[in-house]
Amino acid sequence: MFLKRFKDKSNQKYINNVLNSRISNVKNKRINSVGILFNLAEFSDYDVFKKFIKSLNVKDNKVKFIAYIEDEKDTLNSWDSYYYEKDFGWKGKVNNIELQEFINTKFDLLISYYTVNRYELNIVTALSKANFKVGIAIHDERLNDFIVKVKPNEFVTFITELKKYFKVLNII
Repeated sequence: MFLKRFKDKSNQKYINNVLNSRISNVKNKRINSVGILFNLAEFSDYDVFKKFIKSLNVKDNKVKFIAYIEDEKDTLNSWDSYYYEKDFGWKGKVNNIELQEFINTKFDLLISYYTVNRYELNIVTALSKANFKVGIAIHDERLNDFIVKVKPNEFVTFITELKKYFKVLNII
């Protein structure tokens, strides 16, 4: 119990250092690749996101999904990749090859579709090499470049707002 709290505190300190040293470098270019990060406990409609990404004219091979799952028994076959709490070590060390590849991919857009304040979700958003980060979580505004304040079940509102701002930013 004590060791877990100590590890959590160490990891939170690491994420704060990552976020404080982050330099936002948003480029005004069209979206060609998208990474999507989910919390499976909050949202699990994979197909809705596929339709949205298709409407942005992004090719299927340029889209990568990854889901955080609290319980390994909850896995679904339709997701690209999963990761769990056990995939992280001390000081933000990632122990999952697929997750590390997702983090290192230089997406044009990262959508972090979760509202809970969990280290396992926040660290992936923070470490991502994505050019433009969009999310719905408001617990730490440093995580994303753009935040749409909606609940996970208000996906239609999220899409509408994103498209509106993407047109203004001239990235779709």
